[in-house]
Amino acid sequence: MNGVILQNGKPMSDLRLTEPASKFTIAPGVVLPPTQADLPYDDGIPMETQRHKFQLDLLLDVLQPWLDSRSDGYIGGNMFVYHNMAQIWHRNFRGPDFFAVLGVPKGERLSWVVWEEGKAPDVVIEILSENTAEKDKNDRKSNYQNQMRVTEYFWFDPFNPEDWAGFALHQGIYQPILPRADNLLPSRVMELGLQLWQGNYKGIDATWLRWCTLDGELLPTAQELASAERQRVEQEQLRVKQTRLRLQHVVRKLLQEGMSIARVVEITGLSATQVTRLAEHATTRAKNLDRK
Repeated sequence: MNGVILQNGKPMSDLRLTEPASKFTIAPGVVLPPTQADLPYDDGIPMETQRHKFQLDLLLDVLQPWLDSRSDGYIGGNMFVYHNMAQIWHRNFRGPDFFAVLGVPKGERLSWVVWEEGKAPDVVIEILSENTAEKDKNDRKSNYQNQMRVTEYFWFDPFNPEDWAGFALHQGIYQPILPRADNLLPSRVMELGLQLWQGNYKGIDATWLRWCTLDGELLPTAQELASAERQRVEQEQLRVKQTRLRLQHVVRKLLQEGMSIARVVEITGLSATQVTRLAEHATTRAKNLDRK
């Protein structure tokens, strides 16, 4: 028997995110729409190249601390996004390379199911390749504009960095997001920017697409944060060492001028033990320098 399941007079395959997220019962014990636990969430197909994968990692890596500072939101990559029943009927499970959703509870997802979450992604980024560029620029752009109503859509080709663009919905139609004078593409939704960065990420020297503040400051990777922390510790250790050497010089000079330990303690705020120890260190250091 051939037929079409109807809900409120509409074919189920035509239901999109504009429909209420109520349950549709098609047979006893069978309930639609399904949840993320019911739907496929992995097709086993890897991203095109290592650079494509690393580009996605970079977009997610730098944004995670930003997300951690918020009370809401979700970011995902290379995972399925379900926005209508036709995807299930036609087994069209592909999702965007990167997407972000604001105003939703935090937490892990197997896939993004619009009728379960209550909204579609706010921002989508597609990482272009020879195999996907035409669809990303046409069919998928049309889908994000007309079906999913994604507020902002960006694309970027990691092997041709000049091919990058952004679009924002205006009265239901995508309008180009114009780069600023500093070559930054602003995202009004994220209150961040996207810019090209020439550098090394995971051992690959290339031009990468990176998130930044609207002032143009790059959001750091985990490695950059760790490196900055090491530099901070090293600088603090150097500062402490230089301060100790200056104190040794001052204490030694004051004692050589005949000032009492009690008076040096009063001037420097150090304890008598500290003054004595600094004086001893300064004397030892001076003798070592004289020997050289």
